[in-house]
Amino acid sequence: METQQPYSLNCRGRLLDLSQAVVMGILNLTPDSFSDGGRYNESDKALAQAEKMLAEGASILDIGGYSSRPGAQDIRPEEELARIEAITVAIMSRFPEAIISIDTFRAAVAQRMLEAGVHIINDISAGDLDPAMMPTVARFGAPYIMMHMKGNPQNMQSKASYGDVVEEVWDYFIHKIEQARAHGIVDLIVDPGFGFGKKWQHNYQLLHRLEHFQQLQLPLLAGISRKSMLYKLLGTTPDDVLPYTTALHLKALEKGAKILRVHDVKEAMNMCKIYTFMRESSGFRVSGSEL
Repeated sequence: METQQPYSLNCRGRLLDLSQAVVMGILNLTPDSFSDGGRYNESDKALAQAEKMLAEGASILDIGGYSSRPGAQDIRPEEELARIEAITVAIMSRFPEAIISIDTFRAAVAQRMLEAGVHIINDISAGDLDPAMMPTVARFGAPYIMMHMKGNPQNMQSKASYGDVVEEVWDYFIHKIEQARAHGIVDLIVDPGFGFGKKWQHNYQLLHRLEHFQQLQLPLLAGISRKSMLYKLLGTTPDDVLPYTTALHLKALEKGAKILRVHDVKEAMNMCKIYTFMRESSGFRVSGSEL
């Protein structure tokens, strides 16, 4: 019998049902992100991409103004806000039904955007890079995505050393969940951080044992889309790995992921539909569910 929880998130008064997996569309408003840097950092292009992703079925739009690719240039909080604030407000005005997540590790940026009405904060550092982040998220009653990363985007790949990566990430989340609860955060999502301070083998070890994190009894987010664990392994580019991203999305769903963070919404939505059909109509069982 399956043991996955029928999670839901209270997105500041709006309920997001996670009884079935949902898709989070990535909207990078940066000039230098690893896959789509510079494509959507103008208002009309960002609005068009937001409309496209929502029409294709995205439940959440994840908007970011700080490139977190390995070795990316650090920018000031003021520049990060300048990249995202006006465009995010325009998106919320044009698409009031959209649930908006802001991808930031800075409490000042999170506060400004929560004041503007966004619904979720997605923090690649789980509060490690700004101790004011968790109290800020708690004050606004927003869901909080906590990702595992060693160091920061500028140095994380030099810190990619583990004994057992799954156990180390597990221990990290045990501590972070306790910390977030102490601050009063109710709705938590965990993201093992594929590609953040991890070598290829670490990423695949995490994916292979992703069901282990179901025991945290929190929704799991998988951010695999176009990552170097695919394109560097295959000797190609981020734009050429859509079929392989989709294959790993199926694996993540089998292992219990409830949110897929993706560049290509239509393909991810189709995979979610196929997975749901397999599970519900043909006796398909989720890995790790018969414990």
